[in-house]
This record gives sequence, C-alpha cells and structure tokens, in this order.
Amino acid sequence: MDAPLEYLGQILLVASVWVLPVLIAITFHEAAHGYVAWRLGDPTAKSLGRVTFNPLKHVDPVGTILLPGLLLLLRAPFLFGYAKPVPVNFSRLGNPRRDMVFVAAAGPGANIILAFLAALMLHLVPVLPETVAYWTAENLQNAIWLNLVLAVFNMLPIPPLDGGRVAVGILPYELAIRLARLERAGLAMVIGLLFLIPFGLAQFGINFPITEWLILAPVEYLAHGILSLSGVI
Repeated sequence: MDAPLEYLGQILLVASVWVLPVLIAITFHEAAHGYVAWRLGDPTAKSLGRVTFNPLKHVDPVGTILLPGLLLLLRAPFLFGYAKPVPVNFSRLGNPRRDMVFVAAAGPGANIILAFLAALMLHLVPVLPETVAYWTAENLQNAIWLNLVLAVFNMLPIPPLDGGRVAVGILPYELAIRLARLERAGLAMVIGLLFLIPFGLAQFGINFPITEWLILAPVEYLAHGILSLSGVI
C-alpha cells in the first residue's frame, strides 16, 4: 500500500507546482487577445465576459484539464495546454489586416511578459521560509518554461495559431489568402508535423526531432535571455 500512496503523493506534488502556472498562462494569453481586440474596435470578447483574469471564463475541459493532466501522468518532457479561444470579429476592427496582427500577437506577448515577471520573482525565493521556498521556486520555474512554450508554439506561422494570423496580416495579399485557406486544416497539420510524423519515423529508427528544432530550441534561447535580463544568471 505504501508504494501506491507514495506514487500518488508524487503526482499530487507535481500537479501542485503546475496548476497555477497553467491557469495563469492560458488566462492571461486569452484575456490579452480579447483586451487588444476590444481596444481596437471589436467588443465581442468584452461583451461575453472574456476580457477577464477569471480562469473559469477561459478553461477548456480538454485543453486546460485533461491534456495537461495526461501529459503529467505520462511524464512527458514538456507540459502543454490550451484554453477556449477568445472570439474575435476581425471585420469590426478599425483596420482588420493590421489590427489582426496586434490581436494575434497579444497572447504570446502576454506569455513572454509573464515569463519575465516569474524570473524576477525568483529573487524573492531566498528570503522565503524553507517550507515554501522550494514549492514557490518550482512554480516560478515552471511558469517561465510553460509561458515560453506557449508563446513559441503559438507563433508558429500556421493558421489558426497566432503566428499564422500574424503572417496573414503582414504577407502580400495573394500569399496571405493562400495561407489563410489552411486555417481549417492547420491544427491537424501542426499535430501531424510535431507529433505524428516524428512518432511514425521513430518506428523505423529515424530520429526527426522537429519539436526540439521548432519549439524547445527557441524556448531555451528565450529562457536564457530572460534569465540574464532579470539578473537570475
């Protein structure tokens, strides 16, 4: 009986240092989209109560609870999740193509700011009581990592990810139209590219670490820059 209880205790401890970072990261990400859209002329998210830091307004049962929980149980090398997308009516923006770039970039931008604030807060850990110092440090380190993963992943230039919408807003019109047509299949393309193709190739002994190339490497680079800028290293 001791082994299962010990394992359960470990799972609960790990979950306890991820719950706050996940909720804060996705809440600020989505609220930032809604706030910028509202300020640029589209009140859709505001009228639906989505311009808020209340995580209950943004929680998606699968993306916010089930997926991160499953990754924790499987001891995946990284944690990922998502919230309910904030509705944006781009036609109501003052300058739809230009403003779409600002609305899309607001979410990843909020995550980078959160990562920097978490890095700054690491300076407080040494003055905390020993009983909470470790738990606080784990939360802050996870917040840095998770927010940067969300920022980098969402900035991949494939619709409906934020980076895809930024690309649609800045590319020449003909290229933008072609890229925008990928939106319906975009998420399936991302899952296939990052997970299914590497998994399939691995069955034949072929290493194709595209997730490391496109996400983990930029995250490590950003993390080093943020930790240096904040004086942690």
